[in-house]
Amino acid sequence: MSAPTPRPDPVGGAATAKARTLDELRAEALAAGRLPRRRGAWYVAEHIVRAMRAYGWTLVVGAVGQPVLYLVGLALGLAALIQAPIQDGGQQVGYVVFVAPALLMSAAITVAAEEFSYPVMAGFKWRRFFYGFSASPLSPGQIVTGDILGVTGRVVLTAGLYYLFLLLFPAVGNPAVSWMMILVGVLAGLALGIPLLAYAASLEEDKGQFALVQRFVIMPMFLFSGTFFPLTALPIWLQWIGWISPLWHASELGRSLSYPRAVPAEMLALHLIVLLVFALGGLVVARRIFARRLGA
Repeated sequence: MSAPTPRPDPVGGAATAKARTLDELRAEALAAGRLPRRRGAWYVAEHIVRAMRAYGWTLVVGAVGQPVLYLVGLALGLAALIQAPIQDGGQQVGYVVFVAPALLMSAAITVAAEEFSYPVMAGFKWRRFFYGFSASPLSPGQIVTGDILGVTGRVVLTAGLYYLFLLLFPAVGNPAVSWMMILVGVLAGLALGIPLLAYAASLEEDKGQFALVQRFVIMPMFLFSGTFFPLTALPIWLQWIGWISPLWHASELGRSLSYPRAVPAEMLALHLIVLLVFALGGLVVARRIFARRLGA
């Protein structure tokens, strides 16, 4: 007579199956989280861009209308009154040609300031979507980077359209070189925008802080950064505003790309370094503030 076949333990078998199921679920959860952890910043950027679609026509009209109004007003108005050419870096240039690079930089900075102020506060206070991102496998650093990437897309659109209108007037030089003004404009927007992003992320209540930034930072920078006339035309006690202004450094780089100027290479390198320091310094601070507020 053969020995009886041992019967499986139903309790032990169920426990083994349950453990196997938990291991499988854990492995699936980890696998599902790998993609967001690897491409998380792009997911955030996609959300930011999709959110802009709610006011997409406003973006397009602003990106097209602003350069048209400024350039027509300057070309047909102010430039008609200023007959003498501007002396800039040993080069005589028309007034519109002198102002055009600064206008492009101003447009990029304005867009960045707009997107890195109230929308950032909304992500923490009103819409609170930053907390939703944080509840997923995304890190605070990825959330910051994604927000910057999304806004950079709008800055590129604005600077690119502005440059096309400058070509049509024409208000810029050789397109083979002057197109790089778009890149400088993006860097200028980030140089001001990322520190503003860090500041906006630190605010918990809206008490008119952004109105003060507009009045006491953006507006003086626009007026006293050599936008409409060389910085040296200002008294020395006002020139320091331009020296610490991303707009002046970006405008000087843009003018050097637009027409020949006798500017030392060391000075051009200084302009670039200042913009990078503003952008990278703001990024470091923004990442720390996001990590603190999101509890990471």
